Amino acid sequence: MSDARERGMKTRRAVLGDAHVDRAEAAKTAFDAPFQDFITEGAWGSVWSRPHFTKRERSIVTLALLAAGGMEDEIAMHVRATANTGATAEDLIETMLHVAVYAGVPRANAAIKVIKRTYAEMEGKP
Repeated sequence: MSDARERGMKTRRAVLGDAHVDRAEAAKTAFDAPFQDFITEGAWGSVWSRPHFTKRERSIVTLALLAAGGMEDEIAMHVRATANTGATAEDLIETMLHVAVYAGVPRANAAIKVIKRTYAEMEGKP
């Protein structure tokens, strides 16, 4: 295992949790294995493992970018990850206000719906 992959798996597990990573690894096929390796080494082993930002700060930046890009599945995953990164609901409220101003109200509105639904799921509410 390369250093970037090893570092990436450690960070990925710390942020997303063992259960999520175990499911992703179990679902990996020959088709998506190169992609999974790429994100483990590049996103998790390189960017998310850098020392300057905290995991909380990276969560906030990531959620802003995902909201701005309208990537709802990824938003839900990263909202669940806030349980491990320390980003709070208040952080996400402020983040979505920034998204509304800089990426547009419709993008922020769509992301807020996903965030609310994800928080409800995390709390075991329908």
